[in-house]
Amino acid sequence: MTQSGAQLLVKCMEALEVKYIFGIPGAKIDAVFDALVDSPIQLILCRHEQNACFMAAAHGRLTGEPGVVLVTSGPGVGNMLTGLLTATTEGDPVVAIGGNVSRRMLHKASHQAAQNVKLMEGATKSSQEVYTADEIPEAIVNAFRIAKAPRRGACFLSLPVDVSHEQTSSEIIKVGEIDYSGLAAKAILARAADIITKAKAPVLLLGEEASQPATAKAIHDLLTAHKLPVVSTFQAAGVVCKEYLDLFFGRVGLFNNQPGDKILRQADVVISIGYDPVEYDPEIWNNGDRKHIIHVDHIMSDVHLAYQTDVEVLGGVAENIRALIPLLSGLPPMDQHKPVRTEYQDYLYNPKSLVDCKGKIHPLRFIHQLHEYLDENTIVACDIGTHGMWMSRYFLSHVPHQLLISNGQQTLGVALPWAMAAKLTHPEKTVLATVGDGGFLFSATELETAVRENLHFILFVWDSGGYDMVMEQQLMKYKRRSGVDLGYYDVVKFAEAFGAKGYRLDDSTKFDVIMKQALADEGPVLIHMPVDYSDNLELFLATDPNAGH
Repeated sequence: MTQSGAQLLVKCMEALEVKYIFGIPGAKIDAVFDALVDSPIQLILCRHEQNACFMAAAHGRLTGEPGVVLVTSGPGVGNMLTGLLTATTEGDPVVAIGGNVSRRMLHKASHQAAQNVKLMEGATKSSQEVYTADEIPEAIVNAFRIAKAPRRGACFLSLPVDVSHEQTSSEIIKVGEIDYSGLAAKAILARAADIITKAKAPVLLLGEEASQPATAKAIHDLLTAHKLPVVSTFQAAGVVCKEYLDLFFGRVGLFNNQPGDKILRQADVVISIGYDPVEYDPEIWNNGDRKHIIHVDHIMSDVHLAYQTDVEVLGGVAENIRALIPLLSGLPPMDQHKPVRTEYQDYLYNPKSLVDCKGKIHPLRFIHQLHEYLDENTIVACDIGTHGMWMSRYFLSHVPHQLLISNGQQTLGVALPWAMAAKLTHPEKTVLATVGDGGFLFSATELETAVRENLHFILFVWDSGGYDMVMEQQLMKYKRRSGVDLGYYDVVKFAEAFGAKGYRLDDSTKFDVIMKQALADEGPVLIHMPVDYSDNLELFLATDPNAGH
């Protein structure tokens, strides 16, 4: 029995248990869209290819299985570039499929032609052209395997239009799951344990890979057996559960001015677990005395002058963490960190979080109020900008992948697509999101998609009238601003124009009333919140005179 390449592609994805495909159609890929009509896979028709990639990446981050994007040739493929770059940088598994001109036109000037593979090589783990329909099963399976392999990221397949129509008798390929577990050599584990045991001030630095469920559980077992100070990157938010909050000194990233930075500065041994330098440049947090670094991950480290490892414990991260537990003994007492611990407690419980606001809401007051609605069945998607810094530092989470943050590329506009994907992936959970007035308009057109799909989430739009994160740095460097002032738009009317619900929150005493109503609403809800950024400068000032960015 023969079938078209497009039909075979869809059946291969069914065999890979793909539930959703995020995409936008076009003539060069329409055969695949036609095949989806007969498939149980749900097509989420998007408004922009970049947003489709963001949705696929969030689905990948939350499930561990690649999210799938399907777009047409030329600008359809080109529009995915930022989304795929973000996914690859931040460890989110994605498989993107883009149409192309027919094979006989690949090396000629032609309408809507592009060098798809070359375009995507710098943004993905793998970029391949599919030259015959017979190759489709192996191409799609390999793309999924590569996207899921540590360190996860995006893969791209270019599908010429004639290949999608070509008849083939090839069959679906089924392969077993790859097991990335396995212990490091005993000598390596012993060497790591010896360095940690002899340390005067060892510190755990948790990165994105630490947020995988099995790894997070192993870290809990380690902290049960041995009291160690812990700091995390933004993407490792939620790894430290409530039981171990007395060991947690906060998240670090971007600017060297946090309590966690002080702990790192005092450390003589840093045990990094699942850490990727893109999350927080080692040149920023390790720019002083030489520290011993133990790198625990699936893959070898990316060596920097400021990140030179003494031991690399490679293999199954969770298994190696557990293997280290019985080898450790006599670790230094936590008492030496009491001053920083007190500072972090004061930092978290700033009195401004309890002060009611009218006209504009202070970030700390908002975070305190939003936190009252957080439980284990809540997901919070956070966009980029000054509001993201406030959330990353002050909004505590105790469940991995509960707080979604763009940490590697820090791409504007992710919050709305992420919230949509989170609700599709976990319809049983409450989904909240925050975004600045600048970042919101990067992806705001997807509100129509959210209304069409009847996805219920609550998105708070922090309105300051500018690109504040850029502005604050300009004022520090140049004492003046350039290209950061934005115009006003009415978020409530915007929401209503799309058939969504909209509210204005300009009085913190109204928060609970609005929140309860928004939770009871159906479909997407936007809340327009004028924000008081008068304390923004404290986010950027470095406590370490040698630190920079």
